[in-house]
Amino acid sequence: MNTKTSAFVPDAVSVHPRSLKVGGEWLASFAVTGYPREVHPGWLQPLLTYPGRVDVSLHIEPIDPVTAANRLKKQLSKLESGRRHTSEKGRLLDPQVEAATEDAYDLSARVARGEGKLYRFGLYLTVHAPTEEALGDEVAAVRSLAASLLLDCKPTTYRSLQGWITSLPMGLDLIGMRRTFDTSALASAFPFTSPDLPPPDPTSVGAPTGVLYGFNIGSQGLVHHDRFALDNHNSVILGRSGAGKSYLVKLELLRSLYRGIEVHVIDPEDEYGRLAAAVGGNQIRLGAEGVRLNPMDLPIHTRPDGRRTAPRDALVRRSLFLHTVVAVLLGRELEAAERAVLDRAIAATYQRVGITSDPRTWTRSAPLLADLAKILEATGGTQLAAGLEPYVSGSFSGLFSGPTTTRPEGHLVVFALRDLSDELKPIGTLLALDAVWRQVSNPAIRKRRLVVVDEAWLLMKERAGAEFLFRASKTFRKHKAGLVAITQDTPDLLASHLGKAVVANAATQILLRQSPQAIDEICSVFNLSLGERQFLLSADRGQGLLSTGTQRVAFQAIASPAEHYLVTSDPAEVAEMPSTAADIESAFVELDAA
Repeated sequence: MNTKTSAFVPDAVSVHPRSLKVGGEWLASFAVTGYPREVHPGWLQPLLTYPGRVDVSLHIEPIDPVTAANRLKKQLSKLESGRRHTSEKGRLLDPQVEAATEDAYDLSARVARGEGKLYRFGLYLTVHAPTEEALGDEVAAVRSLAASLLLDCKPTTYRSLQGWITSLPMGLDLIGMRRTFDTSALASAFPFTSPDLPPPDPTSVGAPTGVLYGFNIGSQGLVHHDRFALDNHNSVILGRSGAGKSYLVKLELLRSLYRGIEVHVIDPEDEYGRLAAAVGGNQIRLGAEGVRLNPMDLPIHTRPDGRRTAPRDALVRRSLFLHTVVAVLLGRELEAAERAVLDRAIAATYQRVGITSDPRTWTRSAPLLADLAKILEATGGTQLAAGLEPYVSGSFSGLFSGPTTTRPEGHLVVFALRDLSDELKPIGTLLALDAVWRQVSNPAIRKRRLVVVDEAWLLMKERAGAEFLFRASKTFRKHKAGLVAITQDTPDLLASHLGKAVVANAATQILLRQSPQAIDEICSVFNLSLGERQFLLSADRGQGLLSTGTQRVAFQAIASPAEHYLVTSDPAEVAEMPSTAADIESAFVELDAA
């Protein structure tokens, strides 16, 4: 025997009346003899996605038009004579004969007009199992699945060897159980549909790109998704509390870091600290002692060659941003007169430290919020200065009492907002978003980035946060960045105009388990089917629907023990974990080695 082909030949073949033993494997073959009256595209897909090993073999033989016309003519003559005989005898008409006659007339007309052709079609199944007992269970499961598709499967009794050969990719039909199909029915039988996401390049034989989300519930395959291969890189993740939203996002972030993608996170509940410590990320705890962000810093970018540059309208944009900062601090919209006074005071504050419209002066040290308050009080903005007093020298001055102490740079930057008081969370969130926008819009460094906004409903309550999400969803694509908005308050997000715009501008949409109170609106917005609705109502933790345009896939998130250690938020598990960065890194190394 040729040594090149010996590896593909079994050691022995044992033939039984209804089964075969090929090497160490047991097989049973079936021929499909009964079909449903009407089929839809992809109707054989359940057989192809059966979790066990099943070979599905289709044998197609075209029938020449002359032979097809003659056969249809004979069949119509038989059916019509039978109908007339039944009518002459005064008997009731057989509904099956009536349906067959109508189908024959319709098929004959389409063939005569050249709208279709006839084919002889054979469908055969071969079930594989490791043992004879397991083969019986697999055969019963496959026949039940075929019966649910209105397929009548008959075992190839005493022709088990011929049935197996017929299922092999050799083009040999040794069973000969054929049915006549027309073009449309035959086209529907081809497995053109699949529960798996289509690859970006179907002709490529390389490994799948993107991030591993988990396994496909429908086909048991793996779900890889590359958001940067879509029209935009944004995503929204919607699900009830405890559905596994943060768990899934942290998994994606960890696996995205392996691909060289920079990540920025707005973390209101301090859930990303353990992950940041393990991968050497930069965690900025706003509200902690000594952590300050100066809102008057100009957006100066450092190029790879060390040169420092800024946009041409950097000073104007910073002045407009300071209008928003003051409005958030005061908790109200500014009147026209107040805006005029504030605008003059901002310009005077920058001029006092030598920063003018000349870009060469923009690298000088920026003034502080206290300097702006003094100028306001001296130029007629007494009321505005009084409103800024708690943030300049009062109880809330810790965040603004000096120059910026930390820079949001690194492969993973987490802005932890948990230590901020409720009064400072709006302005802290705004400053964090501004720092993220500086990095994303830096023209000197164009890297792929992800900006994660956890619990986005907290930002949507604040106008500044809602406007940032809206602007980010529109413009991040131009800067090779993607916005990831996570929320459990789905009705409130979809109730606002800006929230709907954020969802509409996300090419990737992930729906996890939903509450019964929100499912109707979710189904309406995302056009879900009844089966998808039931799936989202009963999904386990970590299960969800990944939607990319017209493609949807049901998946289950999976993580390795080391990944689970870093991304879990289970209070019982977190309580037993170390809290220092050194201990976290040591435990991570031990898990990875195990």
